[in-house]
Amino acid sequence: MKTNTVKHLTKKVDGLSIFYREAGSKDAPVILLLHGFPTSSFMYRNLIPILSNEFRVIAPDLIGFGYSDAPDYKEFDYTFDNLTKYIQGFIDQLDLKRFAIQVFDYGAPVGYRLAVANPEKVTGIITQNGNAYEEGLSENWASTQRYWSNPSEENRNALRELLTPEMIKFQYFHGVSDKSLIAPETYTLDQFFLDRKDNDELQLDLFKNYATNVALYPTFHQYFRESQVPLLAVWGNKDPFFLPAGAEAFKQDLPKAIVKFFDTGHFALETHVEEIGAEILNFLRSLEN
Repeated sequence: MKTNTVKHLTKKVDGLSIFYREAGSKDAPVILLLHGFPTSSFMYRNLIPILSNEFRVIAPDLIGFGYSDAPDYKEFDYTFDNLTKYIQGFIDQLDLKRFAIQVFDYGAPVGYRLAVANPEKVTGIITQNGNAYEEGLSENWASTQRYWSNPSEENRNALRELLTPEMIKFQYFHGVSDKSLIAPETYTLDQFFLDRKDNDELQLDLFKNYATNVALYPTFHQYFRESQVPLLAVWGNKDPFFLPAGAEAFKQDLPKAIVKFFDTGHFALETHVEEIGAEILNFLRSLEN
């Protein structure tokens, strides 16, 4: 079997199934790909073959997303701490001793929590529009920040528009000069999962809990300073949510961080996967595994 053949697998963690994509040699250095909102490991479908000839690539779906289990929001605590707990269980079950992480959007607070908890395991971090600094938060966070400060039903309901087909497409198309590069199955699949029964409620719970990620920024910064973990930021510079200043800010704590900007939006891999893939390969080859 070719090393870039992708397998589609599941792993049980504390009674819940985590779906994941895996490719590459079992003996190769590992990179863990963590997706964001509102997508799944499907967002890495074009990157995995680029990386898997040299690396073992593992891309799970977070609980509540994609093909992983999505328990009822009344019975499961949808917090970023809890999402991280299940990914921690996932890497423990796979017995991953050393690995790089690639984070995007929601995958960033999960990945940074993992790194803080497992500093001896993380060989490097690739952040693709995965924010860790308040400088990176755009004005488009205003309605979510209102919900953090006043979690009223009115403020919760105001965020439902972020789950509509129009807003999901906006995330993919904003800042993209050649819109023919955006595959329609991306936003269609995302919307399919969002439209599942009560999925909107778990997403709103996570919107509320996102405030804990911002509160943890100083903890993440301390980890960066103390570990001096190698970091590559590959950033769509027209992201409507996470500003370029958020990418540059990594250099405050990691002076050797590599920051690369691409003329595109939030889902930069949809338009620049070859260019970003080349940067990631160069970075991964430089790491001590």
